[in-house]
Order: sequence, then C-alpha cells, then structure tokens
Amino acid sequence: MTSSNTNGRYYIQQVSDMTGLSKQVIRKWEERYSLVQPDRLDNGYRIYSKKDINLLLHVKMLSEQGMPIRQAVKMVDETEVINQPLQNEVPVRQKHLNEFVLQLLEKGSRCDEKELMITLQQANHELGLASFLKDIVIPFLQEVGNRWEKNQWDEYQESVSSLIVRDFLVQIRRNYQYRADAPLIMAACLPNELHEVPLHILLLQFMLKGWRTFLIGAYPAPGSIEALIQKMNPQVVVLSATTTLPFEKDPLLLTTLDAFASIHPDITFYLGGKGAMEYASTKTLNNIHLTDDIHDIINGSTANI
Repeated sequence: MTSSNTNGRYYIQQVSDMTGLSKQVIRKWEERYSLVQPDRLDNGYRIYSKKDINLLLHVKMLSEQGMPIRQAVKMVDETEVINQPLQNEVPVRQKHLNEFVLQLLEKGSRCDEKELMITLQQANHELGLASFLKDIVIPFLQEVGNRWEKNQWDEYQESVSSLIVRDFLVQIRRNYQYRADAPLIMAACLPNELHEVPLHILLLQFMLKGWRTFLIGAYPAPGSIEALIQKMNPQVVVLSATTTLPFEKDPLLLTTLDAFASIHPDITFYLGGKGAMEYASTKTLNNIHLTDDIHDIINGSTANI
C-alpha cells in the first residue's frame, strides 16, 4: 500500500516498515498501553500520523535501552516527542525523524530502489543540500545501520538502502560546479575498507564551502593513496576506516601513513571512522589528526585557507 494521502497519514504496514516494529507489536502497544490512537477509515483500516510514528520510535528506543514498555510509555509525552528531547537518565539516541526519513525507511524496508531514489530527489530539492545531508541522509543511514546491527533488517535491505544513497550522492558530486582555483581536499578509504558513503557526505559539505574534492573510493590498492597525494598535492587529506581490518591486515599501515604525512607538512591529514578511532586512540600520531567529528575537519581546514 502507499500512503493514504500526502498529509503524512500511513497504513499500519507502512508504520511497521518505518519503525521496524511488527504489526502485532504496534497493535499491542496501542491496545494495552494506549500509546497511539489511530484514526479509522470506513473499511476499518487504521491510519497513523507522523506523531504516532515518532511516539512508537521513542518507546522502541527506550525499550532497546532496557526500559520496561509500560515505563517507557509513561515517560513519553507527545509534546516532548514533537518539540524536544526526552528528559531522563537514559541517553536518547533518536529524536524526532523528518518525514522524508520515515518515507525512506519504508521504501528501504521493501528494497524499492526507484522509490528510494525519487524520495531522495524530492528531499534534496525541497530542503537544499546542506539540510538534506544533515537532516535526511545522516539520520537515515544511522537508522539503517542500527536496524542492521539489531537484525531488524537483513543484509539485502541494508545494502540496497546504502547503495542508493551512495549513488545519489555521487550524482550530486559529479554535477557540482566549483572554481578552478578552489582549494582541494582528498578523501580516501584505507586499504581493505569498503564503506565510502561517509566520505561522500564529508566531501559534499566541503563543496558547499567552495572546495574542490577528490575521492579515492573503497578498497584502494596499497600505495595508491600516497601516489595520488603526491600527484595532486591537496591542501587536506581525510583517511577513513569504519572497521579495524585495514590495520589488522597491515600492522605497519598507521606508522607508514604518519611517516608519509611528516614529509608533507603543507598538507593537513585527518584520520577518522569507527575502526580508526578504536585502533588508533591508543597509538601515537605525530602528523595525523585523529577525529571522528566532521565539524572538526571542516572548521580546522577552512580556518587555514
């Protein structure tokens, strides 16, 4: 089924796709705890609002953190869900989700590639690139990763959603206009690293600030990063690893890269990603900045240009 109208009203199957909750659980929370009160069509179908979906998401999030359902329902107030984060001792992982994110979760649950692409196009057109990246792409990918880690989505659902986002971001980068004399930032996955989407997001954010960009994508050959840096001479280099596999495969990789950075003092080097933070946080880096905060990279780099 598709949405009942364009005003953010959804059938229960769509709500299940968006929240990752089964239809049985949604009905149980509705009937046992009065968490949501959906409208009914003449044919008896339940119709849920965006507020209902975010209420369900908040209770789900609290329950995943160990809170009993009844207590989570009592804690979640509709005004708090819509207007502000919950105030409690449990760290809130997920706040109110944009309606475009909810639509993407629905399409991603069904692996509907065409609808995923159309929804991304609509969101980018309506919000503009900066808000699109911050409010749509990043929250969507975070939720996709969370559902995959919790086995709520299978590998195919996660893969399709991530690849469609990657392809869409690639299209934007290829068509983006910049000045020939703009500063250059190069981003690179480390050898044995497969996840390049975070780097696409970072490079687009630099493009918005007037930079030229170049990406060395997934699984680069050993030595190719250094060779391209010497050839292109960028002002900034960002290296990424979402797992520790690059360092496990090559125990000397970090030392080699830090030594390479030392002979290029005019280039600012950053290293980030979950795997890099896990592995390198206890290592000594003299010439590479270790950070997992995009804003640190952007603010530190633009301050020097």
